Amino acid sequence: MGRRSIATLVLVMTVLAACSAPPSEAPAQNRIIYGLTLQASGIDPHINQSSELGIVLRQVYDTLVYRDPTTREFVPGLAESWTISEDGLLYTFNLRQDVAFHDGTPMNAESVRLNFDRIVYPDTLSQKARSLLGPIVAYRVPNDYTFEIELNRPYAPLLDGLAQVYLGIASPSALATVNALPGMEEYNTLLYQYHQVGTGPYRFVEYIPGDRIVIERNTDYTWGPSFYTPPEEDTIDVIEYRFFDDAATRSVALESGEADIMGELLPADGSSLSNNAEVQLEPVAIPGQPLQFYMNTTVAPTDNLAVRQALLYATDREAIVESIFQGFSPVAWGPISASSLYYNSGVQGVYDYNPAQAIALLSSAGYADSDDDDMLDLNGDPLIIRIVQPPWSQLPEVAQLLRDQWAAVGIQAVIEPVPGFAGLMDKIGEAEYNLVAFSSYGLQPSYLIDSFMSTSEQNWTGYADPNLDTALANAISTQDEDDRSFQYGTAQAIIMQQALILPIRDTVNLNAHRSTIRGLSFDAYGWFPLMVNASVVAEEQ
Repeated sequence: MGRRSIATLVLVMTVLAACSAPPSEAPAQNRIIYGLTLQASGIDPHINQSSELGIVLRQVYDTLVYRDPTTREFVPGLAESWTISEDGLLYTFNLRQDVAFHDGTPMNAESVRLNFDRIVYPDTLSQKARSLLGPIVAYRVPNDYTFEIELNRPYAPLLDGLAQVYLGIASPSALATVNALPGMEEYNTLLYQYHQVGTGPYRFVEYIPGDRIVIERNTDYTWGPSFYTPPEEDTIDVIEYRFFDDAATRSVALESGEADIMGELLPADGSSLSNNAEVQLEPVAIPGQPLQFYMNTTVAPTDNLAVRQALLYATDREAIVESIFQGFSPVAWGPISASSLYYNSGVQGVYDYNPAQAIALLSSAGYADSDDDDMLDLNGDPLIIRIVQPPWSQLPEVAQLLRDQWAAVGIQAVIEPVPGFAGLMDKIGEAEYNLVAFSSYGLQPSYLIDSFMSTSEQNWTGYADPNLDTALANAISTQDEDDRSFQYGTAQAIIMQQALILPIRDTVNLNAHRSTIRGLSFDAYGWFPLMVNASVVAEEQ
């Protein structure tokens, strides 16, 4: 970026900040502090993919459809109804006619079209939103309040994608103001995140990277989904999001009153806070993949099925869950968590902790302790497992326990830490690992295609099986719910029969809030709170 471009960017950001409305001077009990645990590199829902951005922006945007958090069924959002053609290729959405963006712009089908233009435009460099649209080939505006989406093949996860915050509908006027729409004279994807405008129950006020994000209640909001049930009094009028990157500071902030709500608490802190009457824990199961390690089937020794199975049997997951996660998370048994749709309960109990079985499998593969050093080898070559370990989700502690547990059966683990996602991708590119930790989240497990389809660039196991490919492809194309469940169940069975992953624990986001916060709940995807339903009362003196 040249000096002139940088100067222009700084100038426009300054103008936008000056034009942004200041936070309301609401009574103290109507303003809360929500602790965020990550300073995302960007918070534009159409561009960025961080789960953290949705904690804020689920309050700012509406989506065409929603998932009810209790029933998990799709319910109307900006679209009051929709139809799907018999061949599954055409989706027609009938839009509400009583909705306005926070800047007063009416919401209509043309608004939705312009949002789709931005999302699919290559220069937007969408990290997630575009992928949620699947095999879309066209979208049309038959009239002011009808929007059509055309696919080139059936894609059952489409509605699920449309229900996610990354496909929130933004004001076309706001997008045009910051040249964030394709076709503008100087298309700029950076500025809109500082001046976001949606139709949701809260309006965006300001974003100062590294410091705070502020949103304010939209008092004109009357068109929310059926599960939005705002309180009649004690509404939360202003939410200020602050960043608490250091996990050790989060419980301290809650106990001192510096923060009112916090997520991703350390399990040890959760145990401590459970005895504090002024703080209430809110553990929320997160659907998606568990905390897990992919096993690389293309390099020795994990190219051997017996070795992969032995690693599973040699892992005491109950001990890991108790010691590291303080019992707040259940043991994971398969490639999707038990809170996900289409979970195959048949994987439960398979590969339960059995060190004797692990030793027997390794013996059958030719491994023995030939030099009496308590470590197994094959023709003099030691049995070494290389683990690529990112820094998040207590993975350093998990990797240490794995090393200790495996040593008891003669397996030597070498842990290779990476500092973050970029380092993780670099290490994966070297392709010399045996295990690598990574997880994706979502209620509908279409992410299994990215992880296990033989042709996928993200198939870090390197495993190829036409039966697995067929099951995954059928799962996203069938319109029959029972068939979809069968196909996903088949895929999970194959993945575990072939020991392609080492699952550790189903993810649980350990949230907590001050006792003054009432009615806090979360959406169907687990990460994102529904602040419109919450209230705050004054602390007792």
